[in-house]
Amino acid sequence: MSPQLPFRPLMGPQPPNDPMFPPKPPMAPQSPSDPKMDPCSFSNPKYPYNPPQTPNEIDFPSQSPNVWGICHPGDMQVYRNGAVLRPWRMKEWWLQVGLLGVPLLAVYLHIPPPQLSPALRSWKSSGSFFTYKDLNIFYRDSSGAVGSSDVVVLLHGFPTSSYDWSKIWEGLTQRFHRVIALDFLGFGFSDKPRPHGYSIFEQATIVEGLLRHLGLRHQRINLLSHDYGDTVAQELLHRYEHNRTGSILINSLCLSNGGIFPETNHPRFIQKLLKDGGLLSPLLLRLMNFFFFSGGLGAVFGPYTQPSQAELWDMWAAVRNNDGNLVMDSILQYINQRKKHRERWVGALMSTSVPLHLIYGPLDPVNPQPEFLQLYKKVLPMSTVSVLDDHISHYPQLEDPLGFLNAYLNFINSF
Repeated sequence: MSPQLPFRPLMGPQPPNDPMFPPKPPMAPQSPSDPKMDPCSFSNPKYPYNPPQTPNEIDFPSQSPNVWGICHPGDMQVYRNGAVLRPWRMKEWWLQVGLLGVPLLAVYLHIPPPQLSPALRSWKSSGSFFTYKDLNIFYRDSSGAVGSSDVVVLLHGFPTSSYDWSKIWEGLTQRFHRVIALDFLGFGFSDKPRPHGYSIFEQATIVEGLLRHLGLRHQRINLLSHDYGDTVAQELLHRYEHNRTGSILINSLCLSNGGIFPETNHPRFIQKLLKDGGLLSPLLLRLMNFFFFSGGLGAVFGPYTQPSQAELWDMWAAVRNNDGNLVMDSILQYINQRKKHRERWVGALMSTSVPLHLIYGPLDPVNPQPEFLQLYKKVLPMSTVSVLDDHISHYPQLEDPLGFLNAYLNFINSF
């Protein structure tokens, strides 16, 4: 067993016959470019031996007499018989990771939006655009039942689009003369300007502009709304009740699973983070991908009524169209607007004489049972209510399209 030798730092040339640094066996002459050349050889012209000059270059304690020396300080490696023992100095690994991560992140942030599915392409191709203040607004307008003069306008929710109504579209055309839906500014196939001060007031003005564009300014309109669209409908109702110039004539209003009362509305964590995230919000929006989007949206569907992967991809494609994911933080200010204008918008519902109905998915985590429904019935006792099956959640028109359609048609046929 070799005796334990004291540690002797490499502070300069070592004395001959030092047991701690015995002579190195001679090596055959090799080319400096030969990969087998010992990089720690003191005679290596590529790495001439320079005794350590600073404390940072002092060798570490060794228990072995077979340490031949150190490499050139630029390599900062210690060798034993040509084999690496340990790093001489910590490599800046984070710099290497950063150099690799920057291009990967750049590629990730510039991933193009997913291609539209045939169903979504068909939805878009069957629609049109009208111009609002140099901005393009997408809408669909289908003629339906012969002999009926009734018109229904559909107002979608956040963060999706008019495509939310696709499962009940045909059923509505069998009852109404015209079925109309639009993508709000910042949603679906409509323009998504940024920076832009998105507001419920502007969306209501866009709806009024669309109906003027379609020649329906003096036509009585049935409004069917969901989520974000509920709040737009409340603003339209307020204007109608106060005889505002340009307001539409509302024949009936049906709401569904919207944040009608701010005190019983519970936005998802990511929504609260984005609307109040400040400088963090743009970064989160750029990092958002299908995985996070589908997980968040799936959480507001019932356990037995989850959307398919194809449906989720359609929703994500509509969001990503025109870089819509980058304006979500601005659009989400509607949550604060609901609180600020509660008296105006809840007051419109309380004072109206327009037939009012609610279709409600009771498993909704955003507007949960029983607190939401109890408050709704207390504040709006004149409204009728349809509560769907217990497993239906926040998107009733997608989770139970037949139940939703029947509930709505029963309401329309009741007056």
